[in-house]
Amino acid sequence: MPSSTVVLNNVRVFDGTRLTSPTSIAFARGAVVTGTPSGAETLDCGGATLLPGLFDTHVHLLAPDDLDALAAHGVTTALDMACWPHQRVDSFRGRVPDIRSAGVPAIGPGGNHARMPGMPSEAVLTDAGQAAPFVARRVAEGADYIKVVIEGDLLGQDVIDAVVREAAALGRPSVAHASSVDAYRRAVRAGADIITHVPRDGVPDEDTLAEMVRRRQVAVPTLAMMEASSVIFPAPEQAYAHSRDTVAALHAAGVPVLAGTDAFSGPGPIPDPVRQGSGLHRELELLVDAGLTEADALRSATVLAARHFGLPDRGVLMPGLRADAVLVDGDPLTDIRATRKVRRVWSAGVPVTLR
Repeated sequence: MPSSTVVLNNVRVFDGTRLTSPTSIAFARGAVVTGTPSGAETLDCGGATLLPGLFDTHVHLLAPDDLDALAAHGVTTALDMACWPHQRVDSFRGRVPDIRSAGVPAIGPGGNHARMPGMPSEAVLTDAGQAAPFVARRVAEGADYIKVVIEGDLLGQDVIDAVVREAAALGRPSVAHASSVDAYRRAVRAGADIITHVPRDGVPDEDTLAEMVRRRQVAVPTLAMMEASSVIFPAPEQAYAHSRDTVAALHAAGVPVLAGTDAFSGPGPIPDPVRQGSGLHRELELLVDAGLTEADALRSATVLAARHFGLPDRGVLMPGLRADAVLVDGDPLTDIRATRKVRRVWSAGVPVTLR
């Protein structure tokens, strides 16, 4: 479907820091443009808020319905963190949301991930020498980044290091799953570019956080998943409070925090799972609860997500960049829950049908 040419009038635009006064903004040829394009449709937005298209930086895609749910909630870019086979990943590309994927993750033997139905045997690594061929296969299949899952001591530090090193050698960022204090230390030590989840069993120490800043590492806390899964981790030492407090500590230390949910539409043990699309709005609320300002939370799902996942063509509504946008009622800079009030969505200038 070709992109539309439209001028949005009487709209407040989030510019990455604040909301502008009511203004006009135009989309043409899939991008934000200056002036008034000829033949443009005009839309009076009645003072509503226009956000850059939202990112969910941690999803698990299973079926086309996942894409529809994400798009209906204003997510125009989604970062998948494990999907296979690569033909399934390819079937999701070129649609809305625009996706990136890790494909098959690197995991250790015997853990929860190894017991997931359908997990390919090639995902299991037991020796650092397996890292190079594993990463090369993922790159050949089109993986946009390489994911390594750190569960206890199932993967030795040498294996984790090797996966991160081989990803860098082939020009791919690395993403490390880490939901314990020890796993966080391992991920930081390995130099993973992005660390997803936050600990359930404590808060990383100041030296670990300082090292993340020094290495320019990024966190995707997935607080929505940490909250939802807390019901199956009832012990006090695995309380949700540790996850929330870790986000506060990361943010205070200067570690970039990105919005991601770990949403998955398949069956699982969580009674009230994180749902595609709506989960991102819960994530934004939880980030604010953890100490981010509303503007910080919006940046975590827009400009910062674009920057740290290497997508400079989006994340902010500026001339020449992609016309990915979400029109919402209300002011999310005073009440982050306003992001839930989605009126319209555009992806590269194409109006998205909200289902």
